[in-house]
Amino acid sequence: MSETALGSERSAGRESDVSTENTMRSRAGENRLKLWLLLGANRLIVTGVLAALVFVAFLLAGVFLLPPFTQTVASGDVLDTLFTTMISALITGVTLVVTISQLVISQENGPLGDQRERMSNALDFRTYTGELIGTTTPADPSAFLASIVEASAKRAEKLRGLVDGLDSGSDAEEDLKREVDEFVDSLVENADVVGDRLDGATFGSFDVLHAALDYNYSWKMFQTERLRDVYADDIDENVRRALDDLHSSLAMFGPAREHVKTLYFQWALIDLSQLIVYAAVPALVVAAVMATFVDTATFTGATFGVTDLLWVTAAAFTVTVVPFLLFIAYVLRVATIAKRTLAIGPLILRDSQR
Repeated sequence: MSETALGSERSAGRESDVSTENTMRSRAGENRLKLWLLLGANRLIVTGVLAALVFVAFLLAGVFLLPPFTQTVASGDVLDTLFTTMISALITGVTLVVTISQLVISQENGPLGDQRERMSNALDFRTYTGELIGTTTPADPSAFLASIVEASAKRAEKLRGLVDGLDSGSDAEEDLKREVDEFVDSLVENADVVGDRLDGATFGSFDVLHAALDYNYSWKMFQTERLRDVYADDIDENVRRALDDLHSSLAMFGPAREHVKTLYFQWALIDLSQLIVYAAVPALVVAAVMATFVDTATFTGATFGVTDLLWVTAAAFTVTVVPFLLFIAYVLRVATIAKRTLAIGPLILRDSQR
């Protein structure tokens, strides 16, 4: 093959930018507030915000819609119908949540052989990780992920040192050095940021998984493969081995993150089940009281120009929907994480990353 043809082939295989946005927010191309609401915010805070919106919406509807709220209640069994329906919905919803919890817990149950296989797979992966990081694999999830991230940064620096040692002076080699330097800078910077966020993060909160989601390992795996293939004729065996080692460390991060993600999903769903059960008891009591004892004669005054009956009804309705709002808050986070981690390995699904 002629030099011109070879150069054209290399140019076709190169990317104009070997680095990319590393944080999930930057890769998603969405605003900070939306991602904070979907992922970063405490789920109880999100539930409180949703409850406040429900309360305000109900209150405004009662104030501005005709006929007046008091007249509507007086003309029929509105409160009885509304809160009797909510009692049925609460009982059905709590039963469904308990069923979901049983499904999550059932994944941990199984015969002795299955449990032995799970243990064997876990120990095998810890052995591989120990070989990768050169020391005992940490037991803490945040330290476990951080050790893999740190190992990939060290291997990237080793790659840069080997590439800098090449001295043929060809144009292709200069391109390789430039791309590797840019790639390693991006990887090390990303690894430092993620490592700092993982340091001290406690599993059970979202902090561990949130930090792991910001390590853009899939793009980095693709770049190691591309550099190895495009510059196959310009690198020696040491550089090729360094690229393979870096690729292996990045490939280890994928299943490690997925394992932590799976554990977090189970943890979050169990937390959700407990919170819904806790919230369902006062919600049932409030709904029963409103359906049985409250009518237009119970609250006859007004506060800030709004009838007390409307204030009480809006508050009572908000309390009865809290279990459902908890479900929404948790599902928003779990569904968002699942959507953004559908692919494992060097597959880019979002247009903003291509």
